[in-house]
Amino acid sequence: MDCIKCNTKSCRTTEACHAQKFDTDDLMVTYHLPENVKIIQAAAQLVDNGRAGTLSRLQEVIEFSKSMNFQRIGIAYCYGMEIETALITTIFRESGFKVYPVSCTTGGFKQSEVNPGSQIEKVSCNPLAQATQLNSESVDFTITVGLCLGHDILFTKHVKSYTTTLLVKDRVHDHHPIDALKN
Repeated sequence: MDCIKCNTKSCRTTEACHAQKFDTDDLMVTYHLPENVKIIQAAAQLVDNGRAGTLSRLQEVIEFSKSMNFQRIGIAYCYGMEIETALITTIFRESGFKVYPVSCTTGGFKQSEVNPGSQIEKVSCNPLAQATQLNSESVDFTITVGLCLGHDILFTKHVKSYTTTLLVKDRVHDHHPIDALKN
């Protein structure tokens, strides 16, 4: 399947294409599971009825969290974005949430301990510890802020809560990765 090369775009008119390799009936059953219905409805409140494009991503995450009745919010962040994370934490706390920000360097492991191929003795990012810590805090929802590529993958694989990304790290483009397409 290569949706970019598709000339008909039939899926945009609620008609399935012939390249798909999934069972639509099975997917519909999964969509109708109560935990998925709740997410779909909370997300629809942010997009439907002309609301798309009226809220910042931060505002969307706060409204989504309220719609889902989340109380405990985890923030897995890069220590290089601690100032921004402190502001995000304050905003979430002022919105009524209990917030648990966890830095990527939690645990204080050396890079040579985490990566057997490294000779670096400085502190390592520790996404597995971030996930473990937030799991132990029993957070309802986790937000990632600027985790490095690869670390974000390990983190999302091991954290047990629903997770979304608020900010993606892109040092070259001031954390706006889409700007790479403008060159």
